Amino acid sequence: MRIPLIYRLKLPLVKIFFLPLLVLLCSQGYGQNKSQKFNLDFETNVQGGSLPKDWIKWGDYPIAKDSIIVYSGKFSSKITAESGISFGSIAYKIPSRYKGKVITLEGYMRLKNVANGFAGLMLRLDGNGGVLQFDNMQSRGISGTRDWQKYQITLPYHPDTETIFVAGVLQGNGSAWFDNFKVSVDGKDIVDLKEIEIRKPNVERDSTFDKGSNVVFGDLTEQKVTDLELLGRIWGFLKYHHPAIATGDYNWDYELFRFLPKYLEAETIESRNQFLMNWIASYGTVQPCQRCPAINSNAYLKPNFKWFKQYELSRGISKQLTYIQKNRFQGDHYYINFVPNVGNPKFKNEDGYYLMPYPDEGFRLLALFRYWNMIEYYFPYKHLTDKKWDGILEENIPKFINAKDELEYEIATLKLIASIQDTHANLWQGNAQILNWKGKFFAPVHLGFVENQLTVLDYYNPELKNETGLEVGDVITEINGEKVDNILNSKLQYYPASNYPTQLRDISPDMLRSSDSILTIKYQHENLEKSRKIKLYKRENLSIYRWYRTDDIDYSYTLLENNIGYITLKNIKEKDIPKIKKEFINTKGIIIDIRNYPSFFVPFALGGFFVDNLTPFVRFTVANDKTPGEFLMGESLKIAPTTPTFKGKLVVLVNELSQSQAEYTAMAFRSSPRCTIIGSTTAGADGNVSQMILPGGMGSMISGIGVHYPDGSETQRVGIVPDIEIKPTLEGIRNGKDELLEKAIQLINKD
Repeated sequence: MRIPLIYRLKLPLVKIFFLPLLVLLCSQGYGQNKSQKFNLDFETNVQGGSLPKDWIKWGDYPIAKDSIIVYSGKFSSKITAESGISFGSIAYKIPSRYKGKVITLEGYMRLKNVANGFAGLMLRLDGNGGVLQFDNMQSRGISGTRDWQKYQITLPYHPDTETIFVAGVLQGNGSAWFDNFKVSVDGKDIVDLKEIEIRKPNVERDSTFDKGSNVVFGDLTEQKVTDLELLGRIWGFLKYHHPAIATGDYNWDYELFRFLPKYLEAETIESRNQFLMNWIASYGTVQPCQRCPAINSNAYLKPNFKWFKQYELSRGISKQLTYIQKNRFQGDHYYINFVPNVGNPKFKNEDGYYLMPYPDEGFRLLALFRYWNMIEYYFPYKHLTDKKWDGILEENIPKFINAKDELEYEIATLKLIASIQDTHANLWQGNAQILNWKGKFFAPVHLGFVENQLTVLDYYNPELKNETGLEVGDVITEINGEKVDNILNSKLQYYPASNYPTQLRDISPDMLRSSDSILTIKYQHENLEKSRKIKLYKRENLSIYRWYRTDDIDYSYTLLENNIGYITLKNIKEKDIPKIKKEFINTKGIIIDIRNYPSFFVPFALGGFFVDNLTPFVRFTVANDKTPGEFLMGESLKIAPTTPTFKGKLVVLVNELSQSQAEYTAMAFRSSPRCTIIGSTTAGADGNVSQMILPGGMGSMISGIGVHYPDGSETQRVGIVPDIEIKPTLEGIRNGKDELLEKAIQLINKD
């Protein structure tokens, strides 16, 4: 089980905002003249340009060429931190036209007051639609103030490398200068190496719209929106079904831009239909498929092609689409395959257009078309959304086309992602403007909703307790004169999740987040109404943790009073499991705390300790790789008992912090006949995740397989429903009680 990296990192949260660099840049030409093949020394400049020729900016920090502080020559490049919560990078793209075993990047770097992060070089090799090798020197932790010094990165030179990216990177605070980069293969400078002629697929040779789509939509009449909705459906259908597109013969993004101007000229339904019919036919005759299976009548989810006969489509188009579906592509698809032995989709060869943080109208519509069709054909929980997925495409067309700036585009994308109601699905990268919009100042208190009230749970920095003036258990009722409930109702739409408790979990840390460094709050303290100003801090000045502390205990299991075993999965290790079985076999009962994300996968290794027989505990729905849109339900997965078997009571603790692998693990323990799960509804997002990238360098994820109980009942959005519901109370919080743990002990002690 995987969950978004934002939840798995054990680094301070500030590190998270460097995520966009992991999938950095995709399409940029490189400079070449008689005297210099690559501008790796920053010396070639364009008059009036702020950056050296062919170098590009990525991230939020200001980047500029510097003619004062240089290592050699006339120019270096400088990155200066502004907010301290993001990153800056100056990057360069080199086509991979070389052969060798290792590739090395060398470069000089100078630092001034770099703190709460790092500075480094970056070397990244891309190919096969993804990252093949990567290093940005983050693990070296280079910071502080340093004079010019040479640094080096060496990586295996993957034979499938198509693009080499080099960059200078700054994350955190301070300034960093970069100069005199050099790339070598097997010790030889690439400037001196002979280039190898590489024949690219047709799709990768098409560069017509690299700088923009040139599409302008004009007034979006009701009919035009309907026509665009239809085009989005047909474009996505052909992408995943038509052999000419599936084999990579066409750049399907750019084919959309070629067709759109003519399509937008259609003044009647008849002319629109004729344009569509000719467009579909232009990609050649689809040969009959002898091995294409019919749609499985027993499939858990079936593709929906009712729209073939809607939108006033002509009979000819309906026949075209039906024929293509029945004779769809069955081979190695250019845009989609599936993770071996798991089955979640892997979206590949999707260009992120990273150089367009605010892409033009055509590319913004492409983002909507791409995402909608990924969900339409490959999301196992499409049927569980509150709004019918069929209507989401039409609803969002005006929002994407009319997004007036980068922030509006990010927000439109975030709301689109939120509509699938999957806690795994969020705008995990390419969200710099949203982060700035939410504010760069944070309160020094950890907040949560207790009894539906915004409550102080902890201090990020205990030394700030007196200055803050708030006590654990205090309830915040107003922020800058506005009721907390009103703020919650207005902001909840920006926090996607599978269910309401998880939305509350995710919005809590941001309720006292602001662009101002001072907030005025009203709060309840011991039944008294109080008011005060509270000082906020930049993230780097606080020891912020996401959901729970990971360093508060240094053990994964311990023996409680009355011979009760306690296990917490947040720091469990593989080597602990044999010890747990040996030391806890004769205990009165065992409590397993999964109000966290397990640090080791234990469903089988530990789950077998609690079952008497071979016991089913989960079933999966997986996309049929031969039929887009079809999901098949598999047989139950079973847990085998281990020797010895624990015969005492088992109590499992869960709440909204239990997500993905934690939920899957709870399902495994629930298969024990002696298990009781207590707590509250979990995050409701189970199943291995699939990553996706959208124009503007925006990254998201989805739960890629469906996870069900053996009887077929859903876990998505529902979560793991406890046998006994217990939630923290304000009284318990104020008295430092763990009410779930106390209830678990009570259950075990009960005769």
